[in-house]
Amino acid sequence: MKASDFVVRYLECRGVTHVFELVGGMITHLLDSMGRETDIQIVSCHHEQGAAFAAEGHARISGVPGVALATSGPGATNLVTSMGSCYFDSTPAVFITGQVNTYELRGERGIRQLGFQETDIMSMVVPITKWAVQVQAAADLPQAIQRAFREALEGRQGPCLIDLPMDVQSEVIDDAIAWGALEQAQAEQGSSEDRSIPAGMEDQLLRLRQAIASAERPLLLMGGGCAGYCNRAASRQVCELLGIPTVLSLMGVDVLPDTDPLRVGFIGSYGNRWANKALGEADLLVVMGSRLDIRQTGSDLSSFCEGKQIWQIDIDSAEMGVRIKPDTAICGSIQMAAALLKATAPTPAADTANCHQSWRDRIDTLRSLYPPEQEYRVEPQETNPVSLLKTLSLLSLNPCIYVTDVGQHQMWAAQSLAFGAEDRFLTSGGMGAMGFGLPAAIGAALARPDLPVVLISGDGSFQLNIQELQTVRRNDLNMKIILFNNNCHGMVRQFQESYFDGNVQSTVTGYSAPDFVAVGQAYGIPSSRLGPDANLPESLAALLAGVGPALLEVPLSVRSKVYPKLAFGRRFGDMEPEATPVAMEST
Repeated sequence: MKASDFVVRYLECRGVTHVFELVGGMITHLLDSMGRETDIQIVSCHHEQGAAFAAEGHARISGVPGVALATSGPGATNLVTSMGSCYFDSTPAVFITGQVNTYELRGERGIRQLGFQETDIMSMVVPITKWAVQVQAAADLPQAIQRAFREALEGRQGPCLIDLPMDVQSEVIDDAIAWGALEQAQAEQGSSEDRSIPAGMEDQLLRLRQAIASAERPLLLMGGGCAGYCNRAASRQVCELLGIPTVLSLMGVDVLPDTDPLRVGFIGSYGNRWANKALGEADLLVVMGSRLDIRQTGSDLSSFCEGKQIWQIDIDSAEMGVRIKPDTAICGSIQMAAALLKATAPTPAADTANCHQSWRDRIDTLRSLYPPEQEYRVEPQETNPVSLLKTLSLLSLNPCIYVTDVGQHQMWAAQSLAFGAEDRFLTSGGMGAMGFGLPAAIGAALARPDLPVVLISGDGSFQLNIQELQTVRRNDLNMKIILFNNNCHGMVRQFQESYFDGNVQSTVTGYSAPDFVAVGQAYGIPSSRLGPDANLPESLAALLAGVGPALLEVPLSVRSKVYPKLAFGRRFGDMEPEATPVAMEST
């Protein structure tokens, strides 16, 4: 069997339905084989970064490792940002790069390059992949691709890279070996969860139940690890079985629906004020699937930890105690935690309507004091973006996939969207990559063509991969785009105003944006601009109506800000604008 035929058949056997790429000479064998030998839909994008972000969005929604192809040299290096995004946000993916012929590789020679576009991509991406390999003989390919999928799915999920020289793609693999690997691939579809119980985990969870029963103000914090495709159901089960109020990080904000009585809200640098205050007052904090980075804890770790016992449940032992040392660390998967908790108590530990009632009442009081739409300082004739997004989510009655880019709009969305039980929220967390939104939404839309996809973006982020509007139009995707336009890089501008005496170089000065309505129409996408006197519910309903792409630009003031915001250097829970920061943070 030709090696490239084997690769594409293997992908199909593992449940891959879409492969994202930008054509280049070193992947033509693979594309030819894919078109002839499989039913995989080849999605041609207009930049390799867009293709890779689309693969990431597809993986987050489907649970199958996302696959993106790129040619050697610039094609391969254009994948790097997206690989890092998958690595930091624990998204399973297999990236395949074409490479020059093996006899054109520079090897150990002290030269920079031998073959045209030859680039040692493998060495570059080792720090941001779970595993990377350059296959130099077709006989090694079955084992390599099997390992790539296994590594991507097992344990803490993430991306892998296979670098495949051109001449290896055209070699022949022994039929018996090839067909054996394909049969095994069909049997291995999906994640291979380790069902072995980590030593001591059952006893630790029993002690956790006792600690919760003794606490007055217990709180569960669910992070991005809880929101992953394979962990969502188990995370909700853990929440139900522990029966305590729950706060959510940016990456986990959609795990619980807005109607869940245990859902408190979004915490962290730009979190809901009431949720951060509740986190500050808790006397027991159970952290699950979160690494407790600075955007969740703020810079004053002593005040974050003060007065509370901290338990941490995580599959990655390396993440335990990096910034905050928990009183008890439980290393194991969320699925195993759910199974053990259910086995020891098939029903919730206590009547959730009566358990810790005074604490629940306190949280409800805090919530009533700080409505998110009142945090935004509205300029004259300006639309309140927080109110707009809340209205949008209430209008959308069907399950919906929300995707954001990175910037102020990302935080407004996390603060205000009222998620339904089956809604999803995709954003770039650890990498925080501007340009993520549009291509990730493409991948999500192709993974679930039955669901509407709403992309929430900003004028700065949108321009990084704006070329993928052609991919949206060509595939006639059911994607609705809300584009907030404040004619600046708002998140960094807000940072400059706080710490650089208002010198807005490169965020306002030296920045510009096009007429996005004209751009959308040029790509053949129905596009409009929200006027100052527009009826907001009617305008949003019109955007959501019908099938196919549409764009609504929402003009905002160049002075737009995201509030509340943790006041860095102050006690956890002190938030701007009421409190002034005394230390500089990352944006």
